[in-house]
Amino acid sequence: MNKKPLILVTNDDGISAPGIRTLISIMNEIGDVVVVAPNSPQSGMGHAITLDSTLFSEEVHFDDGPQKEYSCSGTPADCVKLAVRQILGRKPDLCVSGINHGSNASINVIYSGTMSAAIEAGIEGIPAIGFSLLDYSWNANFEASKTYVSTITKQVLERGIPEGIVLNVNIPNIEKDLIKGIKVCRQAKANWVEEFDKRKSPQGKDYYWLSGKFVNLDGGEDTDEWALANNFVAVVPTQFDLTAHDFIKDLNTWNLNE
Repeated sequence: MNKKPLILVTNDDGISAPGIRTLISIMNEIGDVVVVAPNSPQSGMGHAITLDSTLFSEEVHFDDGPQKEYSCSGTPADCVKLAVRQILGRKPDLCVSGINHGSNASINVIYSGTMSAAIEAGIEGIPAIGFSLLDYSWNANFEASKTYVSTITKQVLERGIPEGIVLNVNIPNIEKDLIKGIKVCRQAKANWVEEFDKRKSPQGKDYYWLSGKFVNLDGGEDTDEWALANNFVAVVPTQFDLTAHDFIKDLNTWNLNE
């Protein structure tokens, strides 16, 4: 009899978020599930880790599922570190992060706590996937995501992922029968054009609210943004080696030692 894989589930929206509750239910059909997730929302935390304060974790129970669950006072990356070093007793066979409420396509991958948790698992040599649905609402409908999350997860468990790579999966916010399928993509070139709304406190001090708009600078039809706009699930193989390998040869021609 084949032994079930051990699956670590985490996120950045918090352990009670509907997205992670959906992800847990899907993973329970595939393997033995342990959840280690933040006890409060940690969106936009990127790869932050807790260095100057203590971490707290406790076992919690949200439903009657077979999974074990632990809330953590830290960031998504903290959750993965704590799971691997203290809670699980061994490395899991897979780490899945999400399902995030909102897009982590294109440049959003840099800021995402969801993807940073997956990347932290990848750094540990654990196959990892970050899942996101393009709906920021707390009451988002994850029903259309279930088939795709299950399919991609099973493929990763069957085929594996090369060391140093994690998968960034984004799912369009449409009805299931409108999704055209899964498209493997590259990350679109895009950025956020930020604005700061400057105000004054009752004490006369300046303070700011961050706002802005997302600008897609990429017209390619092989990008995650194109796939999502055209009703495909976008899968981007993402690496955490940030070296610009193509520039090394040219950089070595500079007069750096004079």
